Amino acid sequence: MMGLLLHGRGLILSLIFLLFKLSRAEIPLSVQQVPTIIKQSYVQVAFPFDEYFQIECEAKGNPEPKFSWTKDGKHFDLSDPRIIVSNNSGTFKIPNEGHISHFQGKYRCFASNRLGTAISEEIEFIVPGVPKFPKEKIEPLDVEEGDSIVLPCNPPKGLPPLHIYWMNIELEHIEQDERVYMSQKGDLYFANVEEKDSRNDYCCFAAFPKLRTIVQKMPMKLTVNSLKHANDSSSSTEISSKANSIKQRKPKLLLPPAESGSASTMTVLKGETLLLECFAEGLPTPQVEWSKLGSELPKGRETKENYGKTLKIENISYHDKGNYRCTANNLLGKASHDFHIIVQEPPHWKKKPQSAVYSTGSNGILLCEAEGEPQPTIKWRVNGFPIENHPFPGDVMFPREISFTNLQPNHTAVYQCEASNIHGTILASANIDVVDVVPLIQTKNEENYATVVGYSAFLHCEYFASPKATVIWEVADEAHPLEGHRYHTHENGTLEIYRTTEEDAGSYSCWVDNAMGKAVITANLDIRNATKLKISPKNPRIPKSHVLELHCESQCDSHLKHSLKLSWSKDGEVFEMNGTEDGRIVIDGANLTISNISVEDQGIYSCSAQTALDSISEKTQVTVLGVPDPPGNLLLSERQNRSVRLSWEAGDDHNSNISEYIIEFEGNREEPGKWQELTRVQGVETEAVLSLAPYVRYQFRVIAVNEVGRSHASLPSDHHETPPAAPDKNPQNIRVQASQPKEMIIKWEPLKSMEQNGPGLEYRVSWKPQGAPEEWEEETVTNHTLRVMTPTVYAPYDVQVQAINQLGSGPEPQPVTLYSGEDYPSTAPVIHSVDVMNSTLVKVTWSSIPKETVHGLLKGYQINWWKTKSLLDGRTHPKEVNILRFSGQRNSGMVPSLDAFSEYHLTVLAYNSKGAGPESEPYIFRTPEGVPEQPSFLKVIKVDKDTATLSWGLPKKLNGNLTGYLLQYQIINDTYEIGELNEVNVTTPSKSSWHLSNLNATTKYKFYLKACTSKGCGKPISEESVTLGEGKYAGLYDDISTQGWFIGLMCAIALLTLILLTICFVKRNKGGKYSVKEKEDLHPDPEVQSAKDETFGEYSDSDEKPLKGSLRSLNRNMQPTESADSLVEYGEGDHSIFNEDGSFIGAYTGAKEKGSVESNGSSTATFPLRA
Repeated sequence: MMGLLLHGRGLILSLIFLLFKLSRAEIPLSVQQVPTIIKQSYVQVAFPFDEYFQIECEAKGNPEPKFSWTKDGKHFDLSDPRIIVSNNSGTFKIPNEGHISHFQGKYRCFASNRLGTAISEEIEFIVPGVPKFPKEKIEPLDVEEGDSIVLPCNPPKGLPPLHIYWMNIELEHIEQDERVYMSQKGDLYFANVEEKDSRNDYCCFAAFPKLRTIVQKMPMKLTVNSLKHANDSSSSTEISSKANSIKQRKPKLLLPPAESGSASTMTVLKGETLLLECFAEGLPTPQVEWSKLGSELPKGRETKENYGKTLKIENISYHDKGNYRCTANNLLGKASHDFHIIVQEPPHWKKKPQSAVYSTGSNGILLCEAEGEPQPTIKWRVNGFPIENHPFPGDVMFPREISFTNLQPNHTAVYQCEASNIHGTILASANIDVVDVVPLIQTKNEENYATVVGYSAFLHCEYFASPKATVIWEVADEAHPLEGHRYHTHENGTLEIYRTTEEDAGSYSCWVDNAMGKAVITANLDIRNATKLKISPKNPRIPKSHVLELHCESQCDSHLKHSLKLSWSKDGEVFEMNGTEDGRIVIDGANLTISNISVEDQGIYSCSAQTALDSISEKTQVTVLGVPDPPGNLLLSERQNRSVRLSWEAGDDHNSNISEYIIEFEGNREEPGKWQELTRVQGVETEAVLSLAPYVRYQFRVIAVNEVGRSHASLPSDHHETPPAAPDKNPQNIRVQASQPKEMIIKWEPLKSMEQNGPGLEYRVSWKPQGAPEEWEEETVTNHTLRVMTPTVYAPYDVQVQAINQLGSGPEPQPVTLYSGEDYPSTAPVIHSVDVMNSTLVKVTWSSIPKETVHGLLKGYQINWWKTKSLLDGRTHPKEVNILRFSGQRNSGMVPSLDAFSEYHLTVLAYNSKGAGPESEPYIFRTPEGVPEQPSFLKVIKVDKDTATLSWGLPKKLNGNLTGYLLQYQIINDTYEIGELNEVNVTTPSKSSWHLSNLNATTKYKFYLKACTSKGCGKPISEESVTLGEGKYAGLYDDISTQGWFIGLMCAIALLTLILLTICFVKRNKGGKYSVKEKEDLHPDPEVQSAKDETFGEYSDSDEKPLKGSLRSLNRNMQPTESADSLVEYGEGDHSIFNEDGSFIGAYTGAKEKGSVESNGSSTATFPLRA
């Protein structure tokens, strides 16, 4: 067991150690001793609903004590058959059978052995009677209006407490007020009656809650008669007035009653509640006031109840004794009564006699002092009898003490001290045991103890010895006592080792020695590692509404893990085991999670670890961050035409420093009511000088910003209005909108409302031909566009725009160069040559058109081409124009993705921003033969152990005259090595199958087939197959089509297919019909859809309809042979490999003529690079 916990450097006694006595242990029962009462009853009430009533008395002693009882000072016979006595105890039960009232009385228990007698305090057994009101006939009461009267209750006696209520027969309470009062005894007093007090059902109820009983007195009838002196012809108001005038009288005290005189004496016990009551009759109704003669009423403890008729003082002390006065007064006089209060007290102990163990020949003393009012008298008893009748030799007796000298074993006895006054008696017992014994060690031998490093260890050696013994602790197997400041032996024998280390582990011996002999035990000590905690994150700062997650990492000795318990607390209050019921706070062992964190969650969080030997806590400060409160008290000062100073007071930053303030304004020029940002200032500032625009009625507000977010905006400031002024700036972004030839539509960005600076904004537009000496032409407009006609096409002009308002003009504008409207180019380029690069690619060279025929800004050249016929079969093709644009000033370009062995027509034209010019004369060229595409399929249709038959289909594109096929094959068994490649030249182009022989049996082969023209062979198509092995499976596939089972299987499959098609057809017809247009929408032509959805580059302004087929479709159908060039290689961009003049080959498009597109670096057409 561990006794001390180490917190910092201070040592705190553990609970276990606090339970140790720092004196000798009490005498063990194995040693002869006088009896001691260890349990007894005090007051026992015989409630009628209890099954039995138990009066307890238990005692210990050696020899075992015997029990006897007295009742009301006389011997009580425990052999009475009506009671049940417990074995080995003085306790007995009284069954609740029949009449038990004769058992009522005061009992005392005596426990005796040959060494002495112990007595209990008096035990009162109360048998309460059933309270009843006597049966009586209550005469009706007749009184005149204005008289006083008392309705007596006289409740029956019963077990306290008693509660009295006055009610009517309907159990409605009789209302009490200044005029009507119920006394402490239960009587109902009327200071003066009124006609409304008449009723025949005044009932007094007495409640005894401990007996669960309420009894009722017979109803009383009260009749209040109007005064007979009043004239019957008078009004009721006059009658009442006359009655009042006749019955009016000064107060007369009814409580206290008249027989007590003008003063009375009352005794109250200290600590109880003093209740004084005072009630007077009279008319008008008297008012009662209270005072204490010679001093003030005790403040804080006194209350006036029942409309001032009761004075209540709680927790009475000796200072409250004295004279109290109640005074009742009305308009006609007053009456008073004095209460002389005496404060007394039952006996209580100041010094109680203490039991003690003595050795032969020693001396001792017993003290007994009690206090109370009156002063208690002290009486001594020995073994229950007055000490005067049984004095011991050598005892010296005084009223408050007894001293012993040269004690002997026969001096062993029980001494009782009894203190009494008129308010009660108290009893205290002290055992005097004279014993000489060898030390008895009560702690078990070989007890195991454990503590953690740095804590104190406690090794117990509780003993009993008489005479006094010495205790010596040693390390086991060492013959010298423990010495040093870390070792301390307590009076009860416990060894404390301070600030333990691992070296303190081991066995220790406790030797107890006195004049009668010695005894020894061994204790074993283990040292454990201290528990450690670490909370992460440390001191987190969490924005409001976020989730807080804390983790408590613990390290503890392996022997203590089973007892390790973790708990979480906030600001000292421990959380429930699993968090909160709403799930916002969740505790999962070492993890604490708080969702939707708020300011109330801020505080110090502790993770506590408790093991069997130690406990430790680790703390972390959780700070909840919130957006700032809005700034306040906005103030404008230093008001100028173009500036104003704005100051404010910072709001609460909610634990996150304000980083900046955003100043917003609302003006009457641009969207009134809309707030716009004006400027920002650092968070340390609380004022700013604001630059303002003229002719604006400003209002400002401020928003604070911290790391969590923005505050709400502050309340707006006062208004500040700036005077108008001439414009500070001119329009920007002066440009020409798309115009007709010989026309300029000039546009610019208009000034914003906040930039106009005043009323009457206009724009002065000036222009002249660039470089011409003539004067500027100008025109003033109110909008932001102007149309100007010019004598020439695409001529440069100097243009300037200036803002003006009613207060003046803006700054001198800077001219910009604009061009008049463009026209289409008027001439076509001349094609110089078309050089065939390979079967799918040609290079086109042309001459540039003269600058004067461009009629605008030349944007580039466009090549149109279309296939006219195939040279393979001579079949002509419909005209499907493909377009490719090359931006910039250039005279050559590459046309890719052509069909091999075909005839093409090609034209070139120039284009500008207006559109495309005329086409050149068509240039006719032919592409040479190329290699074919791969065959459409290759299948192994028959295989045997050493032969295989292959079948194939023609390539989709022959790209020339087919000369034959190249068939190759090799062994590819499942190894890393492959066999030699064998070749067969099939020189007959019309051949579509081939039979191979001399193959290896049970061998996997891979077959390759290429189609060939005079230009070479194309890409191969491949197929794999395995030859058959020897034996019965060799001819498995021979003539399979003639086998009966195969024919039957095929028939079954055909029949099933027909049935499924019939079902689908029927269901489709049931689904309803739809129009041809809907069919077309559901199933659009793939080529048409492609032309709609897929375009490349930039559309031209050509009015021609797009032709079917596009470059995208060409690319889609083009096979990746060695002559098929990637389109990326011929467009503009970083991937170009043809860089002839530093600009190269423009982009191209697959759109039809009207949808022709100029390609550039950001074209949406993306093509794969050739591998």
